Amino acid sequence: MTVEETQKEIVNEFEDRKNWFDKRKYLIQLGKEMPFAEKARATDDNLIRGCQVSTWFYSEFKEGRMFYEIDSASAIVKGIAALMVRIFSGKTPDDICSAKLDFIDGVGLSEDFSPIRANSLLKMLGRVKADAAAHQSQIDSGMAIKKTGTEPENGAKFNIKRLIKNIYEKMRDAL
Repeated sequence: MTVEETQKEIVNEFEDRKNWFDKRKYLIQLGKEMPFAEKARATDDNLIRGCQVSTWFYSEFKEGRMFYEIDSASAIVKGIAALMVRIFSGKTPDDICSAKLDFIDGVGLSEDFSPIRANSLLKMLGRVKADAAAHQSQIDSGMAIKKTGTEPENGAKFNIKRLIKNIYEKMRDAL
């Protein structure tokens, strides 16, 4: 399922929830149903800085696709995280970088979000897109960086400035 198809499915799920109370209740339910994000909570390095509530983020790139674990101490933010994971996990970095998040307006969340929740959403989205952009940049430049992050597997000379420039350009285009 594409990013767009998943977003349409989410909008359809929220159609019967006309008021903020029902939407909030559904977000809390989604958060409760999401499995415990063990990898995300494994280290404080995974905390998303700048969020008002503790929110953890973990991403993994395997077989050309991104996979995410996101968790939060807030039940509603965890529900939003569940939607983000559903939309982006299993997608290619290019699909993620080029995706527009239409579901936020489609379900009416942008109208009802407090500044704290809106900030958490932006921070989560920023991490999702930044990690995808970093991997897409590696793909585009033909460099598959080893776990150490210092040397490409193909023996090419690693150019950190070029990598950062590519990431910046992908982020600018994506947001």
